[in-house]
Amino acid sequence: MAQHGSDEPRDVSDRVRRARGWGLHFASNVNNVSKLVSNTLAINKVPYSEPSYKEGFPTWVKPGDRKLLQSSSPASQANIVVAKDGSGNYKTVKEAISAASSRSGSGRYVIYVKAGVYSENVEIGNGLKNIMLVGDGIGKTIITGSRSVGGGSTTFKSATLAAVGDGFIGRGITIRNTAGPTPQQAVALRVGSDLSVFYQCSFEGYQDTLYVHSQRQFYRECDIYGTVDFIFGNAAVVFQNCNIYARSPPNKTNTITAQGRTDPNQNTGISIHNCRVTAASDLKPVQSSVQTYLGRPWKEYSRTVFMKTYLDSLIAPAGWMEWSGNFALSTLYYGEYSNTGPGSSTANRVNWSGYHVITSATEASKYTVGNFISGGSWLPATNVPFTSGL
Repeated sequence: MAQHGSDEPRDVSDRVRRARGWGLHFASNVNNVSKLVSNTLAINKVPYSEPSYKEGFPTWVKPGDRKLLQSSSPASQANIVVAKDGSGNYKTVKEAISAASSRSGSGRYVIYVKAGVYSENVEIGNGLKNIMLVGDGIGKTIITGSRSVGGGSTTFKSATLAAVGDGFIGRGITIRNTAGPTPQQAVALRVGSDLSVFYQCSFEGYQDTLYVHSQRQFYRECDIYGTVDFIFGNAAVVFQNCNIYARSPPNKTNTITAQGRTDPNQNTGISIHNCRVTAASDLKPVQSSVQTYLGRPWKEYSRTVFMKTYLDSLIAPAGWMEWSGNFALSTLYYGEYSNTGPGSSTANRVNWSGYHVITSATEASKYTVGNFISGGSWLPATNVPFTSGL
């Protein structure tokens, strides 16, 4: 299987190693930096605690954002409107994002994108905080691109939409990468926005569809389509009440997740809670000839859990797949808790020491919205509904 592009440094060690002009005599400094980072992570490791929830969202979602997310017409509160037909303030999403960068204040800034197909690559940069993109619904407002590694891009830069500025909210939008099943990595959405929320959105691609790059993220009632490693990255992320659709892959193997935790003290991982994992329409006719796995370890301390999720018959009996030989099989943490469906049996799962059939609700609760991403402190303000516990 093709591996992810190496264009984006994954940790401090990578950044140092890649800096030009650094010789071998700096190797000890690199190790010192790595140790310092690990020590800092250990010192600052957040203990699990059950925060409060309000109106179905973690409390980090502010009351105003809660109202926007719950509103039947959030577009009516838009600061600016994007419309291909010229009936709005701008005709492209990029123009609207550019305009938002010159706004005064740091409060929530709502960009309403009317129904239509917007063929563009959009980046919401680090300096653009509290942006909300709201569309007319899945399949109606569509942002689409086709960059891929096979087409000369990098994994990191192939994203159709990249959200980096903190507090980003997306609602009612389809984000698509149409590069297809063979040009290797082709990201639809990349997210490095802390306290970001996606509600009733669809992410469509093949390999590497959704790059949950970093920070705390929450996805509710979203659709995710892909083939190889199509939910990957090193964020602390919870998917809740989402539909995960595996597509027909060119090499007869699907891997849903490829989590990238590089240090055991990082509070990162992928938690898939109360979701549905099924075959997309193109996979169903050939499902018997394709092996679909819940995930594989991209990095040494890869961490992923599936909880109370419906797993259809497409899931291979082993459940999980190696990345390369014995790499990470004893250091990863993969868990399954109270899943249902024909693909949920753990009787023939892998026997790696890092794999766990979770039977304790207390253990499973570590990966809930309330505990894993401290959702109670920030989600309520977004008005996106959520379940705090199991």
